[in-house]
Amino acid sequence: MKYDINPSSKSSFDPENHPSVLRLLSYNIQAAIGTSSFHHYVTRSWRHVLPDWRGLQRLDRIGQVLAHYDLISLQEVDGGSLRSGFVNQVAYLADLGRFDYWYQQLNRNLGRFGQFSNGVLSRFVPFEIEDHKLPGLKGRGAIVAKYGNDEHTLVLVAVHLALSEKARNRQLEYVREIIQHYEHVIVMGDMNCRADQISSTPINSHLMQVPGDHHTYPSWKPTRNIDHILVSPSLKIRNVKVLDCDYSDHRPISMEVALPKPLALALIGKIPQIS
Repeated sequence: MKYDINPSSKSSFDPENHPSVLRLLSYNIQAAIGTSSFHHYVTRSWRHVLPDWRGLQRLDRIGQVLAHYDLISLQEVDGGSLRSGFVNQVAYLADLGRFDYWYQQLNRNLGRFGQFSNGVLSRFVPFEIEDHKLPGLKGRGAIVAKYGNDEHTLVLVAVHLALSEKARNRQLEYVREIIQHYEHVIVMGDMNCRADQISSTPINSHLMQVPGDHHTYPSWKPTRNIDHILVSPSLKIRNVKVLDCDYSDHRPISMEVALPKPLALALIGKIPQIS
């Protein structure tokens, strides 16, 4: 499903400072619940339903992290229900970081008890945004944002994949079909599998670059690399790292990529001027 684009009038992004380097981040924020030990999944389980006054503090700290990036994929965001104090966390974080564009994808609608969502924050205004429901059990989705123009297009796919290998492979095949005709592609999110497992899935036929072992889960002692940023060969990876943040049960993973000059110029043309 495609949606109209409604950018804001101001930008906090200065293309003159770094016109060809894109700062990417993927973060499963666990609705700012703040799990920092395995026993918290039990003792703090009430936070999945009821509001916690410290949740907004954690959200503010998450926002401080996000403010340093250009394109962000968020997973396990609440779209405004009891547990978040009826705060749309995607919109809140976008406002906090002065992002020019945000999009919330609602995947599980439990009414006032939960608005389970994915989100995209962007300092660029996409010329097209698509909302995809991934194959498998309900509740998994992909946001597809296209930047630049018809000649020089950057495609961002923000995902949260299934736990089971069979379902993930079906979902990655679905993503492969979306990106197969594009040269410049970024796929990022909580993929619930290791980097070496991704290399043997259908998406690898698109020759996506899969950086190695960057452990993101659990945040208090990371031993699993299940959050990933995959990029096409046309984008040169400059830096990849996991940030030392404990506001969720996942740590965020970041990447800097250098863009080909024609693509960089196309993206700059889509950034509103700073007033």
